[in-house]
Amino acid sequence: MKHSRTDIRSPAEVSRSGSGGLAGAARQKPRSGLRRLPRPVYGHIDSQSNILIPRHHKHTWAQLSYATQGYLQVWTPNARFVALAHRAVWIPAGVTHQVRQTSHTSHTVIRSLYLDAAALGLDWPACRVLAVSPLLHELIRQFSTRPIEYDPDGPDGRLAQVLVDQLAISQDAGLILPWPTDPRLQSVCRQLQSHPDAAPDLGEFSRRQGLSDKTLTRLFQRQTGLGFRLWRQRARLVHALPLLERGDRITDVALACGYDSLSSFIAAFRAHTGVTPRAFAAGAREDESTAQD
Repeated sequence: MKHSRTDIRSPAEVSRSGSGGLAGAARQKPRSGLRRLPRPVYGHIDSQSNILIPRHHKHTWAQLSYATQGYLQVWTPNARFVALAHRAVWIPAGVTHQVRQTSHTSHTVIRSLYLDAAALGLDWPACRVLAVSPLLHELIRQFSTRPIEYDPDGPDGRLAQVLVDQLAISQDAGLILPWPTDPRLQSVCRQLQSHPDAAPDLGEFSRRQGLSDKTLTRLFQRQTGLGFRLWRQRARLVHALPLLERGDRITDVALACGYDSLSSFIAAFRAHTGVTPRAFAAGAREDESTAQD
C-alpha cells in the first residue's frame, strides 16, 4: 500500500490555479451518466437511503461504499464483501460489482465516494473492507454536503485532503466470502448459502459432484483460499446478519444457521465480525431509532 500527499485538483484546475469553480455554491445534483470525475475526490450526492444501483456495473474510477447507518454487502464475481458498522468497501476501477444494502431498506444510509486512485496515491488493486474511524466517518458525512466542484485551494479542498489521508491509513477489517468460478464448486456454495441450517459434510458433496474428498478439498482451497469448513462458517454468519438485524432471538438465529451450540455461534460471530451477535443486534436497533445524516 502506498500513499503520498498529492494535489487534489483536477489536471485542468492545476493549469488554471485560482479558479474557485463553484466553491460556496449550494451542492448540486450530479450530471446523469457521469463520464469523468469533476474532482479527484467526488462525494456522491445521491447517496441517500435506498439510492443504489441494483444491477452489476463498473466504473472507470475507484469507489468507496460506506453505510453511515445500517450495513451493506458488495458482490463481485470473486467474492462477497460485508461491511458492518464503521466499515466500508473499497472497489477499484474496472471491477464489476453490485452493492446490496440491509434487508431493512429504510434503515440503510449509503455514502459513496468516487476517487481517482492513481492521482491520490491509493494503490489498492483489489476490493477490500476497511475500518472507518470516528474521524473518517465524520469526514465522509461532511464531504458529501460540499459543492461538487469545490475549490481545491480552499477549506473544502483541505477537507478532501484530510479525508484521503485518513482513508490511506485505514486497516483491513471485514467479513469476506470468496466466491469460486468453477461451476461444480459454485453449485456447492449456492446450496450452502441457500440452506445454512443443513449439515451435509464434504463427503456428501463429493459424491454428488463425482469427485473424491481430496479433489474437492483442493478445489475449495485453490478457488476460495479457504477450507470447506471455514467457507461454510462464513456463509452461515453472512446469513445470520439480516436475521439478527430484524430482531430474531439469537438462539433461533444460531439454529437457522446450522449451529447446535449457542456458545459456538457466539464465538464464531465474534471471531469474524469483532462483535457479539447481541451487540450487532443492539447496534442495528440503535440505528433504527437514531436519525443520522
